[in-house]
Amino acid sequence: MKTAIYPGSFDPVTLGHLNIIKRAAQCFDRVIVCVMVNSKKHGLFTPEERVELLERCTARFPNVEVDFSDELLAAYAKRRKAHVVVKGLRAVSDFEQEVQMAVINRKLNPRLETMFLASSAKYTYLSSTVVKELARYHANLDEFLPREIIEDVKNKLELRSDDCDGSRQH
Repeated sequence: MKTAIYPGSFDPVTLGHLNIIKRAAQCFDRVIVCVMVNSKKHGLFTPEERVELLERCTARFPNVEVDFSDELLAAYAKRRKAHVVVKGLRAVSDFEQEVQMAVINRKLNPRLETMFLASSAKYTYLSSTVVKELARYHANLDEFLPREIIEDVKNKLELRSDDCDGSRQH
């Protein structure tokens, strides 16, 4: 059984992520979508919330599993007996960093290959950061987020906004 891991912070999962998941699910027997910790990013959603959002969005894919890990990807892949990492590339700017990570992962786990999937043209501009910014300004999110989680994102940002407003009054 060929197992691939699609790692990311998924904060939140976008239609671009979902497109890569769908395409990877067609290529592999099993795809593990793994919420990973990125020390450079401070999430809107907790890792547990991101797992739950991803599970809702990927429920229609029978060979997709969602997980969380705070370990190095190379170690996680070895533990899960996966030999392929799937990474989506939106632009040339993604390529340099992703190749560097692929080389490092392969050094740490020599059996680990990285497969790059070019983003579908309609999602090349899309990122979780862009979506969060659009949501802060109450933009229509239908073309950016899976419908299953649009309200979750709006509600989370409203809660964050309320928390910020409340903290200024003290």
